[in-house]
Amino acid sequence: MRQFLACCAVLAITACVSKGDEEGIAPPGPVYGGVVADEPRAAEAGRDVLAAGGSAADAATAMYFAMAVTLPSRATLGGGGVCLVFDPKQQSAKAIEFLARAPAYAAGGGDRPAAVPGNVRGFSSLQARYGRLRWSQVLVGAENLARFGAPVSRAFAEDLKQVSAALLAQPAAGKVFAARGGGLVGEGDRLVQNDLASVLARIRIEGPGDFYGGVTARRLAEGAAAAGGPLDLRDLQAYEPVWRPAIEVEGAGVTAHFPPPPPPAGMVAASMWAMLTARDRYEDANRVERAHLLADVTARALADRQRWEPRLAAGDPGAQALVGRAATAELMEGYDPDRRTPAADLGLSAQPAPENPAAASFIAADVTGLAVACQVTANNLFGTGRVAAGTGIVLASTPGPGGRGATALGPMLVSDGAQFVFAAAASGGQSAPTTTVGVAARTLLGDSGLASAVAAKRMHRSTAPDFVFAEQGSDPGTVRDLSLLGYELGYTPTIGRVVAAYCPDGNPDDPATCVYAADPRGYGLAARAEGAGAEP
Repeated sequence: MRQFLACCAVLAITACVSKGDEEGIAPPGPVYGGVVADEPRAAEAGRDVLAAGGSAADAATAMYFAMAVTLPSRATLGGGGVCLVFDPKQQSAKAIEFLARAPAYAAGGGDRPAAVPGNVRGFSSLQARYGRLRWSQVLVGAENLARFGAPVSRAFAEDLKQVSAALLAQPAAGKVFAARGGGLVGEGDRLVQNDLASVLARIRIEGPGDFYGGVTARRLAEGAAAAGGPLDLRDLQAYEPVWRPAIEVEGAGVTAHFPPPPPPAGMVAASMWAMLTARDRYEDANRVERAHLLADVTARALADRQRWEPRLAAGDPGAQALVGRAATAELMEGYDPDRRTPAADLGLSAQPAPENPAAASFIAADVTGLAVACQVTANNLFGTGRVAAGTGIVLASTPGPGGRGATALGPMLVSDGAQFVFAAAASGGQSAPTTTVGVAARTLLGDSGLASAVAAKRMHRSTAPDFVFAEQGSDPGTVRDLSLLGYELGYTPTIGRVVAAYCPDGNPDDPATCVYAADPRGYGLAARAEGAGAEP
């Protein structure tokens, strides 16, 4: 059945024509590459689009809309996110931010306030700027998944297990996710979503404008109000994504690119990377000091975040200066390779600040060198926990207390100036930047292959309390040596979840050198467009 659905998607990709497509005809000639995503059918959708001649932006868009069907707990049409794009023609990177934002006109309405969705606008803007295929060609695979159904993946099944009672409490959600024999659908069950298929069909035919100001917008507003989280049409109509230059960090012979605030995680990762690469600190360090460095720069970057976050919350263009040489040197003042720097000495708050760990990550690269790394979220697992009746759309939560929000989104792209080299994106709340930077450091600054770097045991330094969490199975010698440096450590099952790609020769289609890797801690998939096989 999976092969049948894939064939349907490929046939539809080559045959579908819709309103407004006359000026969106793809140039002749194939464009291949590779993809990796947190959900396997989304990766397959991206691979099929690349094989049909699409660009990395087309593939990322197809992966998102497929994931809106197969992983709506994190990638719902009601949510938002951020993407990084490396353009080899311009030899630069840009970030597009399309977070699910708090409403202005429906503020505080209902018992489960819903956020204004940004994903549809965000990916339509990405695809319009960097895509090769028609809009309808990119979306039809997701529509087929919703209309004809797809088996529930292990990734989605695990999310469903966490919120079963809450989803069944709302009739509209139960209509979508309930199993025939009672309870919720589980792994392998076929999930058909007719209402969502109808929404996707209208977006495919009419374009994103219908979602924000047409028939779908009105249905979404009505369904959201009935679900206790009203959305005002004026909020939907006014929504626009924001393009910004990426933050750049030069070091180790490459340029690392990160999204600027908001959200803040990209800036935290950029600061960490700047400290690790300055004066070749990480490269020159031994095994123990590398672990010490990662723990130390985590605390320093989080302390710096407390200072700049209020000022940069609206995308202050001064963000680039925070990772300059002078700022980085100042951040590293007082670093001692032989002892831990207490979090309190850095001015860090002793109060824990939870962050939403529920996000979906995916990466695409094509042989032109265009690379896209994206993360989306509903600001909470399953957002408000309710569905807008008649649409099948899981409503995202408004950002707020208790960790609700998109603050942990922060993908990373690396180039050697002219060519894409590396990409990573991690979920996991506050540990997401640690995970992203840790995998990048092991791959680009250490001596690990990408698969080994992704699979390697991780550590994360919490600063409230000041404590280092090590994954179970971590090297006991490293744990002992860190304790001798003054760290208090304990074990945890897993830390973060990452997807990554590494193309040291700058050719995303070369299977001899380019690797795409999904985290073994999760249930994603990496695949190349040639269809020569996939890497779980």
